[in-house]
Amino acid sequence: MAKTLAFGPFRLDAEAGILFRGSEPAALGRRAVALLALLLGRAGCPVSKQALIESAWPSRAIEDSNLTVQIAAIRRTLQDHDGGACWIETLPRRGYRYVGPAVTSDGPDAATFSGPVRGLALPDRPSIAVLPFVNMSGDPEQDHVADGMVSDIITGLSRIKWLFVIAQNSTAIYKARAVEVKQVGRELGVRYVLEGSVRKAGGNLRISARMIDASTGAHLWAERYDRSSDDIFALQDEIAVSAVGAIAPSLRRAEIDRVRRKRPDSLDAYDLVLRAQSDVDSGMPEQVTRALRLLDRAIDLDPEYGLAYGNAAMCHHCLFLRSGLQEADRAASIDHARSALIHGKDDATALTLAGFSMGMDGHDRDAAFTALEAALTLSASSALTYILGSVMFGWAGEAEKAIAWSERGMRLSPFDPWAFAAFDAQAMSHLLRGRYDEACHAAHRSVQANPAHSITYVQLAAALAKLGRHEEARRAAARVLELHPTFRFGRQFAGVNCAPELAEVLGGALRSAGLPE
Repeated sequence: MAKTLAFGPFRLDAEAGILFRGSEPAALGRRAVALLALLLGRAGCPVSKQALIESAWPSRAIEDSNLTVQIAAIRRTLQDHDGGACWIETLPRRGYRYVGPAVTSDGPDAATFSGPVRGLALPDRPSIAVLPFVNMSGDPEQDHVADGMVSDIITGLSRIKWLFVIAQNSTAIYKARAVEVKQVGRELGVRYVLEGSVRKAGGNLRISARMIDASTGAHLWAERYDRSSDDIFALQDEIAVSAVGAIAPSLRRAEIDRVRRKRPDSLDAYDLVLRAQSDVDSGMPEQVTRALRLLDRAIDLDPEYGLAYGNAAMCHHCLFLRSGLQEADRAASIDHARSALIHGKDDATALTLAGFSMGMDGHDRDAAFTALEAALTLSASSALTYILGSVMFGWAGEAEKAIAWSERGMRLSPFDPWAFAAFDAQAMSHLLRGRYDEACHAAHRSVQANPAHSITYVQLAAALAKLGRHEEARRAAARVLELHPTFRFGRQFAGVNCAPELAEVLGGALRSAGLPE
């Protein structure tokens, strides 16, 4: 967007964040200035409430009333000029539009904004373009490293079922061009843009990448990777997989925040699944019961939606283990998992959730890991697959595999909403191997990641008891019963088909902590 935009008697210095009438500054707050800048930049175009909110409150979920207050402030300022209050038009249930005098830029690339900016419409699912990475090495021979990195990242992202990814041939036109991210978003019809750089110096390689919301310019994710470049192609693959693993949950969170700001009467199946996601991820009965209502509506709208079935299976799994081990919940978990396997064959997340339910509730670990292996074939960067697989390995008593898978999942997605499950797998595995300090550390990290999840405190109580910290162990046990009043560890172990050697270690520790069998 231009640094200075002029309209009527007003001039907006977007860089300084000040609106002038003539030479006098107007009393307008920074959020109102950000909104006005976006409206002026798209003069004549409808601007959605969502886009406006993201420009003034990036990465925050707020009520529409906050936007209404700021729009009213803009109108009060503009009404000093005859008719100025009508320059911001309300589009009921959609957003707003600037319809005042022509907007001109007095920057070096002066332009006039008097009508819609042409561009491609956004697809009906999240969309991303990966721009050519900049070769910062000063050596044209290293262009292949940057190009290969982009190719690998596009390939990895393309395997994510719910994501629309622009082909590399379409983004290649931006190579060696200084281009504004918002322009890319308009020209390619994408909501998100990933850009980055590659620098090779001696035997070291540094990759920097960041993901930006093209509608607002807000930065959603950024990471830097420093590695020795002994095997450049293996390194390229490793970084690409790590980047995709981190980008996927960041995109999902951004989409969830976006959908929360939409009107709740939307009945699109994809939106319903997104609205349910945070409650599914909570792993607690009250929340997953709420999520199931949305997922059932999504399945009614789209009876072949594999991810909706996978999430529903996870919800029923939670209800089975946290709400009295009712056979109806176990059966529903397995039934939805089977539907997810049928309808989600090309969706790594659906296959992962289905496999987890088959293994944990159906006690069929062969079927479970067949589904997880299929998921990793589709998307080698699926952190959730490694995390949930680590939980199954943990309860099966395969401690070293559980730790390896959990660490792989956390490396792919360090801030994953399912991080607590990875730490649970580590805690029980270290307990089984007699590494009680490590178990206690992992359990504390699990509690920190999800303090409302009862099983995290089960692991903590056991580890503390093994360390002889009995008072702390009893407090952790009390928290288990506070969150899960019907918890009985013997029944819980039977529910997950706990390995006998693990049940013995955990059971003895939990008895001493005061938890009922």
